[in-house]
Amino acid sequence: MRLITLLLFTFFITNTGFAQTKKNVLFNEKVQTPKFHNINELGELKKGELLKLYIRRIYEIQSVLPFMSLTKEPGTTLADLGIRENSDNTKILDKYHEVHTEAFRSTNDMMMEFVAYADTEKIILSILYFEEIIKKLRIGINEDY
Repeated sequence: MRLITLLLFTFFITNTGFAQTKKNVLFNEKVQTPKFHNINELGELKKGELLKLYIRRIYEIQSVLPFMSLTKEPGTTLADLGIRENSDNTKILDKYHEVHTEAFRSTNDMMMEFVAYADTEKIILSILYFEEIIKKLRIGINEDY
Protein backbone atom coordinates (compact mmCIF):
# COMPACT_ATOMS: atom_id res chain seq x y z
CA MET A 1 0.00 0.00 0.00
CA ARG A 2 2.83 2.38 0.85
CA LEU A 3 4.44 1.75 -2.54
CA ILE A 4 1.17 2.53 -4.34
CA THR A 5 0.77 5.76 -2.38
CA LEU A 6 4.32 6.84 -3.15
CA LEU A 7 3.93 5.97 -6.84
CA LEU A 8 0.70 7.94 -7.07
CA PHE A 9 2.35 10.89 -5.35
CA THR A 10 5.29 10.70 -7.76
CA PHE A 11 2.92 10.58 -10.72
CA PHE A 12 0.98 13.57 -9.39
CA ILE A 13 4.12 15.65 -8.80
CA THR A 14 5.69 14.87 -12.15
CA ASN A 15 2.55 15.39 -14.21
CA THR A 16 0.71 18.29 -12.59
CA GLY A 17 3.22 20.05 -10.42
CA PHE A 18 5.56 20.83 -13.27
CA ALA A 19 3.07 22.11 -15.81
CA GLN A 20 3.15 25.80 -16.54
CA THR A 21 -0.34 27.25 -16.74
CA LYS A 22 0.76 30.38 -18.57
CA LYS A 23 3.40 30.82 -21.23
CA ASN A 24 6.60 32.67 -20.31
CA VAL A 25 6.03 32.25 -16.56
CA LEU A 26 9.16 31.83 -14.46
CA PHE A 27 7.31 29.69 -11.91
CA ASN A 28 3.67 29.36 -11.00
CA GLU A 29 1.70 29.09 -7.79
CA LYS A 30 1.55 25.28 -8.11
CA VAL A 31 5.13 25.10 -6.84
CA GLN A 32 4.23 26.80 -3.56
CA THR A 33 3.89 24.86 -0.35
CA PRO A 34 0.27 25.35 0.76
CA LYS A 35 0.83 24.84 4.50
CA PHE A 36 3.63 25.10 7.00
CA HIS A 37 3.89 22.78 9.98
CA ASN A 38 5.21 22.73 13.51
CA ILE A 39 7.24 19.95 15.06
CA ASN A 40 4.22 18.48 16.88
CA GLU A 41 2.16 18.19 13.69
CA LEU A 42 5.05 16.55 11.87
CA GLY A 43 5.64 14.16 14.75
CA GLU A 44 2.14 12.75 14.28
CA LEU A 45 2.72 11.87 10.60
CA LYS A 46 3.94 8.58 9.20
CA LYS A 47 7.25 8.39 7.40
CA GLY A 48 5.61 8.16 3.96
CA GLU A 49 3.67 11.35 4.60
CA LEU A 50 6.81 13.08 5.84
CA LEU A 51 8.66 12.01 2.73
CA LYS A 52 5.99 13.64 0.56
CA LEU A 53 6.31 16.91 2.50
CA TYR A 54 10.11 16.73 2.28
CA ILE A 55 10.05 16.29 -1.50
CA ARG A 56 7.43 19.00 -1.99
CA ARG A 57 9.52 21.56 -0.12
CA ILE A 58 12.64 20.73 -2.10
CA TYR A 59 10.61 21.20 -5.28
CA GLU A 60 9.54 24.69 -4.25
CA ILE A 61 13.07 25.69 -3.29
CA GLN A 62 14.50 24.36 -6.56
CA SER A 63 11.78 26.12 -8.56
CA VAL A 64 11.99 29.56 -6.94
CA LEU A 65 15.65 29.94 -5.98
CA PRO A 66 17.03 30.51 -9.51
CA PHE A 67 14.69 33.49 -9.95
CA MET A 68 15.24 35.10 -6.54
CA SER A 69 17.03 38.12 -8.01
CA LEU A 70 14.16 38.69 -10.46
CA THR A 71 10.99 37.98 -8.48
CA LYS A 72 9.47 36.16 -5.55
CA GLU A 73 5.97 36.23 -7.01
CA PRO A 74 4.52 33.21 -8.79
CA GLY A 75 3.02 33.87 -12.19
CA THR A 76 5.57 36.53 -13.12
CA THR A 77 6.12 36.61 -16.87
CA LEU A 78 9.06 37.77 -18.92
CA ALA A 79 7.05 40.85 -19.94
CA ASP A 80 6.36 41.67 -16.26
CA LEU A 81 10.13 41.91 -15.79
CA GLY A 82 10.68 44.00 -18.91
CA ILE A 83 12.30 41.07 -20.70
CA ARG A 84 11.39 40.83 -24.36
CA GLU A 85 9.15 37.88 -25.14
CA ASN A 86 10.88 37.07 -28.40
CA SER A 87 11.42 33.56 -29.70
CA ASP A 88 14.97 33.32 -28.31
CA ASN A 89 13.95 34.24 -24.77
CA THR A 90 10.87 32.02 -24.92
CA LYS A 91 12.97 29.08 -26.10
CA ILE A 92 15.49 29.66 -23.29
CA LEU A 93 12.72 29.65 -20.67
CA ASP A 94 11.01 26.62 -22.22
CA LYS A 95 14.31 24.73 -22.29
CA TYR A 96 14.94 25.68 -18.65
CA HIS A 97 11.53 24.28 -17.65
CA GLU A 98 12.20 21.05 -19.55
CA VAL A 99 15.60 20.60 -17.92
CA HIS A 100 14.29 21.56 -14.47
CA THR A 101 11.43 19.09 -14.78
CA GLU A 102 13.72 16.25 -15.80
CA ALA A 103 16.25 17.12 -13.09
CA PHE A 104 13.55 17.13 -10.45
CA ARG A 105 12.17 13.81 -11.65
CA SER A 106 15.63 12.37 -11.15
CA THR A 107 15.96 14.03 -7.74
CA ASN A 108 12.51 12.79 -6.80
CA ASP A 109 13.38 9.20 -7.74
CA MET A 110 16.58 9.38 -5.73
CA MET A 111 14.84 10.84 -2.68
CA MET A 112 12.09 8.24 -2.78
CA GLU A 113 14.72 5.52 -2.61
CA PHE A 114 17.28 6.98 -0.21
CA VAL A 115 15.55 9.45 2.11
CA ALA A 116 13.17 6.69 3.17
CA TYR A 117 16.14 5.22 5.05
CA ALA A 118 16.71 8.42 7.05
CA ASP A 119 15.70 8.69 10.68
CA THR A 120 12.20 10.12 11.03
CA GLU A 121 13.52 12.82 13.37
CA LYS A 122 16.02 13.99 10.75
CA ILE A 123 13.32 14.13 8.08
CA ILE A 124 11.16 16.25 10.42
CA LEU A 125 14.03 18.62 11.18
CA SER A 126 14.83 18.89 7.47
CA ILE A 127 11.21 19.74 6.64
CA LEU A 128 11.20 22.48 9.29
CA TYR A 129 14.49 23.83 7.93
CA PHE A 130 13.18 23.81 4.34
CA GLU A 131 10.04 25.61 5.48
CA GLU A 132 12.17 28.37 7.01
CA ILE A 133 14.05 28.73 3.72
CA ILE A 134 10.74 28.92 1.83
CA LYS A 135 9.41 31.58 4.18
CA LYS A 136 12.54 33.66 3.57
CA LEU A 137 12.25 33.16 -0.19
CA ARG A 138 8.68 34.42 -0.05
CA ILE A 139 9.66 37.49 1.96
CA GLY A 140 12.25 38.37 -0.66
CA ILE A 141 15.68 39.94 -0.53
CA ASN A 142 14.47 43.51 0.07
CA GLU A 143 12.56 42.79 3.25
CA ASP A 144 13.68 42.25 6.82
CA TYR A 145 13.90 38.67 7.94
